[in-house]
Amino acid sequence: MISAGEFRKGVTFEYDGNIFIIVEFQHVKPGKGAAFVRTKMKNIVTGQVLERTFNPTEKVEEAKIEKKEMQYLYNENGIYYFMDMETFDQIPFNYDQVQEAIKYVVENMMITVQFFKGKAFAVVPPMFVELTITDCEPGVQGDTSKSSGKPATLETGLVIQVPLFVNLGDKIRVDTRTGEYMERM
Repeated sequence: MISAGEFRKGVTFEYDGNIFIIVEFQHVKPGKGAAFVRTKMKNIVTGQVLERTFNPTEKVEEAKIEKKEMQYLYNENGIYYFMDMETFDQIPFNYDQVQEAIKYVVENMMITVQFFKGKAFAVVPPMFVELTITDCEPGVQGDTSKSSGKPATLETGLVIQVPLFVNLGDKIRVDTRTGEYMERM
């Protein structure tokens, strides 16, 4: 059991017969009245996002999520295939299940697949990934300022802001939690 006062982003729990993951949370202590926890929670099976407030002492059953390292193989007709490197089993995901993670994943990359009661439900990319720039304006030599930037398209199709000195073909490190440029490799 976990109390609502212990909610953090990424916590999974059972509620009303469904499994939810906390997307956003806020502990609120109004001037009058009791404190409460405002949450945005996502149903891991249907993807539905609900907003709900909890009393901080309210208890819910914590859901045990299994995590397994798998390799992204390929995409065929909107189905994304991942392989268990121990058993060589392939698990298909549709685009709705991987749309956030797939922006940072290239073929043969190792990722984490999350399971609940043996059923795969989510794909989590590594915290930092190295991707190649496939389209951007030419770099400006000597310009190392961090204040300005330019858009760059990565090999996955994701467009992010990069410093002016970065060029086409450069390999860069990207933080998958924020989608921001970290450094040139």
